[in-house]
Amino acid sequence: MSLTTDIPELGSLVTGAVLAPGDPGYADAAAGYNLATGHRPDYVVRAADAQDVVATVGYARESGRRVAVQATGHGAAAAEPGTVLVVTADLDTLTVDPATRTATLGAGVRWQQVLDAGAPYGLGGLCGSSPGAGVVGYTLGGGLSPIGRTFGWAADHVRSIDVVTPDGVLRTVDADRDPDLFWALRGGGAAFGIVTAMTIDLVEVPALYAGGVFVDATTADVPGVLRAWRDWAEALPETAGTSVARLNLPDLPMLPEPLRGTATVHVRFAFVGDAAEGERLLAPLRAALPAPLLDGVGPLPLPAFGAIHADPVDPMPFVDRGILLDALPDAALDAFAEITSPAAGLPFVLSEIRLLGGAFARPPAVPNAVAGRTAPYFLDSVGMLVPPIADHVPGALGTIVERMLPWSAGATTVNIAGGVDPEANERVRAGFGPETAARLDALRADVDPDGLLDAAARWTSPPHLPPQGV
Repeated sequence: MSLTTDIPELGSLVTGAVLAPGDPGYADAAAGYNLATGHRPDYVVRAADAQDVVATVGYARESGRRVAVQATGHGAAAAEPGTVLVVTADLDTLTVDPATRTATLGAGVRWQQVLDAGAPYGLGGLCGSSPGAGVVGYTLGGGLSPIGRTFGWAADHVRSIDVVTPDGVLRTVDADRDPDLFWALRGGGAAFGIVTAMTIDLVEVPALYAGGVFVDATTADVPGVLRAWRDWAEALPETAGTSVARLNLPDLPMLPEPLRGTATVHVRFAFVGDAAEGERLLAPLRAALPAPLLDGVGPLPLPAFGAIHADPVDPMPFVDRGILLDALPDAALDAFAEITSPAAGLPFVLSEIRLLGGAFARPPAVPNAVAGRTAPYFLDSVGMLVPPIADHVPGALGTIVERMLPWSAGATTVNIAGGVDPEANERVRAGFGPETAARLDALRADVDPDGLLDAAARWTSPPHLPPQGV
């Protein structure tokens, strides 16, 4: 039996589990991939279907609470007291239609499921660096894939969205049905409703040549490596994508022996095409790099897409900060090499510069709110919030961003902003630009005038007043 007095009312409205603080399983149900996101909602609802979401939104409104949502919790904002957290992880149905090259999926579906289901047909999805992340949250924020230079943003490939808006109505929106809301959801994030399902286009990937090359940063001429990467990257065709990262890897047994406890430069490469052409494209950079600690680039089955970036798969406490870059001259590369070197003493795990352009820069067939479409690069840094460095990590990541600001307009996107501070919020708004930001503000004021979804809309302006009666 619950420790609270009004949970039977909510429990009678939904078929999924309802948990309150003190109930067995509450903490586990609220936890996501990012263990640094400390959820403290009044209730957690593990939605069993879309009607559970409808009922929960209605209950929250009637009881004067806000609503937060997460599926996998890779990028979730913290749900505070006075909030009901809707967990959509159990909405995990997935149907692939090879004839129309589409996938219809619930809000709990992860990219790995889409990769596995599409591979037999030579079809893939625009997965990010982590196949364990949820499709829906990633796509609502834009969705920046290692193969996005070939196909564009994930948000560009959405056919329709099922969403529960703050008035408690389940709607299906697309280019014809509520086109303004459809525009905003694709790139504007989770600020306009709780998505329960989505139909997306799959892309043809008959072959993939991809992976990563690791170089010892303690012995290499890192500025020289970065220059070689940039010059090579800028000549690549749109069928190829790449990034370069500085890694400070811990000495852990799950890591390959050459990489344990070593500062490295990690070049990531993904070519949509056959191995022979991919190898030809990569050859000039391979020749310019020092002898690698590890070279894992080769033919890659779609289900192994995660090997490109080799992101950790286990939950962990982390924070990230990211900005879009307008240029990458020698001075910018020198600054990046200096601020991310072990000599700088900053406690971070990864700092990456990724090449954009190509299809990322082209307008989609159906307009959307994706930010940063014309930026040629972005920078993202990640740090672990673990003792004894936890208190110093956010400042360290901010230092990296500040060092690279001379080559940035100070803009970012929903997915790579990191943090919930006003500075990050303003950078998201700068990424949208004044016209798009104003349109998003107006639509949000229309669909959620009471700020029911404020936890998901931290970049909106002006701030909404909290519901009364909490």
